[in-house]
Amino acid sequence: MPYKFLEEIGTADIAFEATGRDLPELFVAAADATMNVMIDNLDAIEPRETRQIELSNDQIDMLLFDFLQELIYFKDAKRLLLRACETQIDRKDEVYFLKSKVAGEQLDDTRHQQRADVKAVTLHGFSVEKHDGGWKAKVLLDI
Repeated sequence: MPYKFLEEIGTADIAFEATGRDLPELFVAAADATMNVMIDNLDAIEPRETRQIELSNDQIDMLLFDFLQELIYFKDAKRLLLRACETQIDRKDEVYFLKSKVAGEQLDDTRHQQRADVKAVTLHGFSVEKHDGGWKAKVLLDI
């Protein structure tokens, strides 16, 4: 599993650390960790609907922040649980560009065992950095 929960970091919040060999893998792992805070069994989310998320930012950590916030928005506004399928990150002229195909379905209380209602990603302790030939992110979610 390319992420682990960091119980010693937050008390009313939930923290996790995600890793990836490259930035797309890191973003997918962080997205899965965020969804896994909300839903107990990620495999219960069936890819019935797809969306395309396109974002840009001049800071890679804020690009991840925006991406995770977008997934939380879909859950809150549309009751749509989404997982990243195909994610591409490019850098041009000091700006990072993300294109991610996400797929999922409407929240179904009978099939999706809800764990916590994630309200937002917080900036407290939020980081994205190169680590041991790959990437690592630390994220604190407000629940």
